[in-house]
Amino acid sequence: MPADRRPKPFPPPQFPVPRAKPFSTMPPAVFAVILGLLGLGLALRKACEVLGWPGEAVELALGAVLGLWVFATLAMGLKVLRRMRVLAEDMRPLPGRAGLAAASMGGMLAAQVLVPYAPGIALYLVLASLAVHILLAAVLLRVLQFEPEGRVVNPTWHLSFVAFIVAAPALVQLGWPGLAKAIFAATFVAAALIWLMSAVQLTRRIPPAPLRPLLAIHLVPAALLATTASLIGLADLALALIGVSVVLLAALVLGARWLLASGFTPLWGALTFPLASCATALMTVGEAQMPVLALAGAALALVALLVIAPISWATLRLWPQGRLAARTNAATA
Repeated sequence: MPADRRPKPFPPPQFPVPRAKPFSTMPPAVFAVILGLLGLGLALRKACEVLGWPGEAVELALGAVLGLWVFATLAMGLKVLRRMRVLAEDMRPLPGRAGLAAASMGGMLAAQVLVPYAPGIALYLVLASLAVHILLAAVLLRVLQFEPEGRVVNPTWHLSFVAFIVAAPALVQLGWPGLAKAIFAATFVAAALIWLMSAVQLTRRIPPAPLRPLLAIHLVPAALLATTASLIGLADLALALIGVSVVLLAALVLGARWLLASGFTPLWGALTFPLASCATALMTVGEAQMPVLALAGAALALVALLVIAPISWATLRLWPQGRLAARTNAATA
């Protein structure tokens, strides 16, 4: 056999086996439950105000979750800096796409956590998070150009193209109502289009059981738009959006058995933030217009604690051993 046609020899095995670099397989999916925990903390903060309960324990828990978000963000940043193309690769599977959007959404909620303590830092954080979210949406659009199957409308589109509304409550509290109103107007139109396309799609194709928990994400825009509408003085629209939120929540509760038919997976993280955001919306609108809604929102926040805490623990415990990365097809840097 000529020398130039000989097969290349296999490299000799390495002993000890080289270890993966730190955070090279960081799973973006972890941000979904971190987002849910941040939303839960803010909902419980609001519930303490509504019920007149002391909130010191909630603030301590919010501080702990804020630290978890910072740690996960630094880990994800290290992964991306190690190999930039990994960002686009993590965008391809739905858990990674939703997780990356939840990472910048978490920054917007983290700013809201900091508003009472450090409004200057909160303002920089919310603006930076908006900028990152715009960048991630642009990367996703680029990825979808080469992934035709990814162009099928799905609930995670809300996280990428509507979730700018997460920043609006913090912006109002920080004295930027004009930007909050602009975000509200743009995201209201985007959410309505995604709801419409999703409704048409559901009449033609039932999602497979493992993907059904993602349907809960449809509740997020309704709740956040209701909260923002109340804060910027659109009282009638806020009530209408609360009505939409309650209808969607009731549908999720009534269809819970069908929704969760596949058993626990990391995609259950999609159930966490919708519950928390709906509770906050009920309390925000209720305080301004209908006290009974505020009490219902406080009760929902307590129920959300019983749902979000176990889902978050079940997901977070998969992270250190690398099992969460494997189950969600996280890319390797």
